[in-house]
Amino acid sequence: MFEFLDVPVSGALLLVDRFAGFIDPVTAPISVALTIVLFTAVIRLLLLPLSMAAVRGEKARAKLMPELKHLQDRHKNNPEKLRAAVADLQRESGTSFFAGCLPSLAQIPFFMVMYRLFAFPTVNGQPNPLLDDTLFGTPLGAHFTGAAGPVFFGLFALLAVVAWCSSRWQARLMADNPAPGGALLRLLPFGTLLVAAFVPLAAGLYLLTTTTWTLVERALLRREPEVRHPVAG
Repeated sequence: MFEFLDVPVSGALLLVDRFAGFIDPVTAPISVALTIVLFTAVIRLLLLPLSMAAVRGEKARAKLMPELKHLQDRHKNNPEKLRAAVADLQRESGTSFFAGCLPSLAQIPFFMVMYRLFAFPTVNGQPNPLLDDTLFGTPLGAHFTGAAGPVFFGLFALLAVVAWCSSRWQARLMADNPAPGGALLRLLPFGTLLVAAFVPLAAGLYLLTTTTWTLVERALLRREPEVRHPVAG
C-alpha cells in the first residue's frame, strides 16, 4: 500500500541510521530514540516556512470573517450575488479564504514518510533496523498491547500533557471565534493517545515530538506583537 514511499523512506532510514551511529558512543542507551526525536525536529524546522505561510493565511481569513458574515446575512437569499460579493471581497483584500491550505497540504508527504519510517516493520522489503533498538529496555518496535511498561506509561503521560495544552489553546481560540463542532475540536488532540496505543514505540516518539513542536510553533507564530504605548512626558 505504501510502496511508493520506499525510496524516500530508504533515504530517511539511511540518514537516521548514520546519525544514530555517529552519536552512539555518547548516547548509547538512547541513541536511536534520540535520533528519532532530532530527525523529526529537523524535518519540522525545514517545514517552518510552510507553517508560517499557513498562519498568515489563517490570520488573513480571520480578518475577513466579519465582512464575510455581513455579506452572508445580506445576500442569504441570493447565492449568485453572495458568490460575486465574496469574490470582490477577496480581490480587494488581496487574499483568499483558501490561503494557507496549500502549505498545510504540502506537509502531508513529509509526515507520511516519517510515519512510514517509524511505524512499519519493513522498509523496501527489508527489516526495519530502527525497530530493533531499545529505549530503556523496551524495543522501539514494541506495541503497548504487548509490552506495557514504564516507557509506554511515560510516553502516554507526556502525550496527555501536550494534548491538554493543545485543547486549552483550542478552547481559547474558539472563545474568540465560535464555530460548529468546537467541542469535538477540543477533544481531537487526545486522539494521539489512542494512536500511540496501537503503533510501535518509535512512532509514539514521533507523535510526541511532532505534536509538541506543533504546540510550541502555534504559540509562537500566532501570538500578537506587543503594542507599546508612548509614555506621557
